[in-house]
Amino acid sequence: MQARIFRPARTAMSSGTAKTKRWVLDFVDTSGRDIDPLMGWTSSDDTQSQVRLFFDTKEEALAYAKDKGLDAVVTDPQQRKANVRAGGYGENFATNRRGAWTH
Repeated sequence: MQARIFRPARTAMSSGTAKTKRWVLDFVDTSGRDIDPLMGWTSSDDTQSQVRLFFDTKEEALAYAKDKGLDAVVTDPQQRKANVRAGGYGENFATNRRGAWTH
């Protein structure tokens, strides 16, 4: 059975890093999805695709996959440098600003 191990990216609606610290093991969907003719909902016979396991480190996730005999593909995250200004948010309202007041 195939699985993928990754660290989730931050959401597009947030600049914070919540829910991006832990590693995730997802099982790959082995069967296609079917459309229910009555309601139009999509469904699948594969219940493993609903399972999502969380680990503190990549090594723990790899050890779990090895113990269970899973063929795991690891995707390393792309690290981004933090955008931290020296004055922080308070710099927007500083009384000693040298530039033009824009807001």
